[in-house]
Amino acid sequence: MNILVTGSSGWLGQTLVPKLVREGHKVVGLDPEPGATTSVVGSVVDRALVRRVIRDEGITAMIHAAARHKPHIETHDNSEFVAVNVQGTLNLLEEAVAPGSAVDRFVFTSTTSLMISQQIRDGKAGGAKEAAWIDETMAPLKPRNIYGVTKLAAEELCRLFNHLHRLPVLVLRTSRFFPEEDDMAHAIRQSGENTKANEFLFRRLSVEDAAEAHVVALAKAREIGFDTFIVSAMTPFRREDCRELIADAPAVVSRLFPEYLALYEKRGWTMFDTVDRIYDAGKAARVLGFTCRTGFREVLDTLR
Repeated sequence: MNILVTGSSGWLGQTLVPKLVREGHKVVGLDPEPGATTSVVGSVVDRALVRRVIRDEGITAMIHAAARHKPHIETHDNSEFVAVNVQGTLNLLEEAVAPGSAVDRFVFTSTTSLMISQQIRDGKAGGAKEAAWIDETMAPLKPRNIYGVTKLAAEELCRLFNHLHRLPVLVLRTSRFFPEEDDMAHAIRQSGENTKANEFLFRRLSVEDAAEAHVVALAKAREIGFDTFIVSAMTPFRREDCRELIADAPAVVSRLFPEYLALYEKRGWTMFDTVDRIYDAGKAARVLGFTCRTGFREVLDTLR
């Protein structure tokens, strides 16, 4: 395939582009920032550029990972989020179905963040009696910031273009795979690695797994047609654990992984006192045929 990857200089793109190339695809990376995995420097907001790249490079598939992300809320105004996340997605979709286009599949990198309302975000401090169990059936969605609102709008554009034009589109709501710490409500002050290790229990995946999910989605898009998937490490928790997780998360983790405490103590690590949400990636396993290779068990194995 001739694949256009947007956001190719980003954390995901740096892993995804080489992986696609190794599998024999021709990959065109598009990003405003130059980089080793970017061949065209420019923005998805520039529709003429998008049109030219699709035509000149004979693009047959798209992976749209470019976006203004949550950390940009502090540095960019709302109109920038709308321009990149909404108009940029619309530009790609319209050019994908334009006369003469050879594009026959589209994978959109979305986010689990759009599923987190302010009520869920407040968690135990807001009076929640149990952790929120989050899967693709959650409705209505009430994103709490401009990032979530614009990503949800972009998802709806994807759904619409599948409906109107039968363009195969798969939406991947990825949980955290970026290297930076973000949510200080859960961060462990002493160690970013401690925070990330804990998050593999309920809201994280490795960037390698994120890239592999996109490769699988690209292969399955035409077969599935349209669908939305949470992509995250498989949680070891069950719905029955939700009440105890918000009250005493370490007790649940100790029951499931009795060895974790000794491994953590050797490094001066601690477990979150409370877990406010669990992402259920079961649908991706059942329908997409994708399961993350790295989870909390593998994290403990590396600590040994």
